[in-house]
Amino acid sequence: MDRITHDLLEKRHITQQQIDRLTSRGVQNDTILETLTKVGAISLSFIKRFIVEQIRLGEYELSIIKNYHFIDESSILHYLAEVLVLPYLDLDAIDMDYRLIEKIPTAPLKRYNALPVSQDDMYVVVAFSDPLNIEAQEAIQRLFPRKSMQVAIATEKQIQAYLFKIELKDSVKELVTNIRNELRHIGTIEEQQEASSILQLIDVILKACIKGRASDIHIEPTEKNCVVRTRIDGKLAEIFIFDRDIYPPLASRIKLLANLDIAERRKPQDGRFSAMVMDAEFDFRLSTLPILYGESIVMRILDKSKALVKLEESGMDNDSYQKFIKSLQVPFGIILVTGPTGSGKTTTLYGALNELRNVEDKVITVEDPVEYRMNLIQQVQVNPKVGLTFADALRSILRQDPDKIMIGEIRDHETLEIAIKAALTGHLVISTLHTNDSISAIPRMSDMGIEPYLISGAVVAIQAQRLVRKICKFCKKEIDLPATLIEEYRAYIPQDTIFYAGSGCKECNGSGYMGREMICEVLPISEEISSLIARGGSKEDIFKQAKHEGFIGMFENGMHKAVEGVTTIDEILRVAKE
Repeated sequence: MDRITHDLLEKRHITQQQIDRLTSRGVQNDTILETLTKVGAISLSFIKRFIVEQIRLGEYELSIIKNYHFIDESSILHYLAEVLVLPYLDLDAIDMDYRLIEKIPTAPLKRYNALPVSQDDMYVVVAFSDPLNIEAQEAIQRLFPRKSMQVAIATEKQIQAYLFKIELKDSVKELVTNIRNELRHIGTIEEQQEASSILQLIDVILKACIKGRASDIHIEPTEKNCVVRTRIDGKLAEIFIFDRDIYPPLASRIKLLANLDIAERRKPQDGRFSAMVMDAEFDFRLSTLPILYGESIVMRILDKSKALVKLEESGMDNDSYQKFIKSLQVPFGIILVTGPTGSGKTTTLYGALNELRNVEDKVITVEDPVEYRMNLIQQVQVNPKVGLTFADALRSILRQDPDKIMIGEIRDHETLEIAIKAALTGHLVISTLHTNDSISAIPRMSDMGIEPYLISGAVVAIQAQRLVRKICKFCKKEIDLPATLIEEYRAYIPQDTIFYAGSGCKECNGSGYMGREMICEVLPISEEISSLIARGGSKEDIFKQAKHEGFIGMFENGMHKAVEGVTTIDEILRVAKE
């Protein structure tokens, strides 16, 4: 029996009968406490307050909560802050003054999990993950001999993350110093933008982000700093923090690379540039947006090798792959790929184009913007400023004698109407639509003003998809799931399934996940379903018929991936709740 359950039992907050009842049902010893909270025998709030009281009395070390994954560290520290009458700080919500830490060695800060946050003329505020460690407080106070120290509380994870950022900041300190020296000795704005140190800093940022498998780079000015964040496996993380004076030359040089107007800071701008990074060529799609402290700059990293991805390598399971490939082989009709922004729809479209392109067929795409350039395909870039919308481009394309057409996104009635007409007049059309699942695409098209009989005659197949994070192969380990969770999803989980999760390591930056994979559902439009659509059948009727024909929904597809050990059930529940 674990320590906290034993102490709760000893102090009569729970009974032996409650424990015996759970063990007789097969609940493991190490999950008894979690199960007691789920069945309502004891509240999670009471357990947290009990732990905090034991920590205050010196009975427990703060590290005890690491043994209980269902107890959130931040909520324990919130309670502890209340009891000790100390401020609790969410470090992510603070615009920290990093100059405070520049002259302090990071070794003692890492050793004691401490982070100086702010200062005034009399006090320096220091966040500790363990506010009861007197030795740590005395050691950190010696670093600030002229000021009194005010203790605050923050989570160990946040403190460690910020100390890591400070070390990264130190690693480019010499480069930043060179930039400042160059800026001091350079008079004109044009010369500042050509400063070699700025180009070196951009190179460092691009290399760090691409090495970290990032899909986007965000450069954001704040009141005191310039923050560089990167999106890895769908989640944003800070990687660099510079002082505010580095932002203007950095932003100007990046805008110059993308041929944007560097003097225009009041309007959003879009552009793109190419660069060789670590012996590979990458395209970067750039977007600027005026914000309170300057311009937010976002760069989408377009890896040219991804344009050549094959559908079978995208994570699509064999059953879905066979259905999708079969639909691509029809001579005419419309195939839709649906899902929210960032669900990999464009990658799937390019995978489909790879299957379709050949010398015999004329393939034309309409995109906004063109993300990857491909041979044997005529790609049209939408440009509303000169009157070239999706609908206008499509009308012109139909006079170009195409065999297959790819539309980047169907956004309005006009584009959808032309696409349906093209599908009905002998062209194969593939496109994307924003809906939550495949069957929802049918009423969505009706809502956009298309008659049901046209939808039934044109649509060949609809695929819906999401991206889930894969378990990191370097720290993958077996885990026990709560019995209640297994019972809830028993229909999808075979007997004796072994579940896995990532414990977090350097390779995955402590997230436990590395890379992403598709979960999807493919709905081929059979004659029976087509007939239902033409008669205005409900979603429920279409779903029943699809299930009868062997349709496997996205949630079920995702659960198969969790059972196979590719991802976790938590991740499936996050992106595709039933």
